[in-house]
Amino acid sequence: MTDPRLPECGVARFLVLLDGPWATLIVRELLHGPHRFTKLREALPGISPHTLTSRLRQFERHGIVTRTAYAEIPPRVEYRLTPLGEGLRDVLDEMGTWALRVPDREADTP
Repeated sequence: MTDPRLPECGVARFLVLLDGPWATLIVRELLHGPHRFTKLREALPGISPHTLTSRLRQFERHGIVTRTAYAEIPPRVEYRLTPLGEGLRDVLDEMGTWALRVPDREADTP
């Protein structure tokens, strides 16, 4: 299945491309370098194989991730961010910085 046409608004486009909580966490892991599917699953407890596969395929279609299959036995596949995907580093860093400035009201409640 192909994605619908991407919105023209940059924020809306970002939300379509990185929909759901797993998308940004997958990118976060790939910012550390290439990963095999199993290593990504281990780094993201709770993600289903179906969700991880779906997100990685979507990222491939949009040029955010490359998938390299090595002709080895057993087969080895690695996922790596493209330069476009690497451009998300600054975005995720800023998101994290902003989020840490939000006070934890629950921690302040007696």
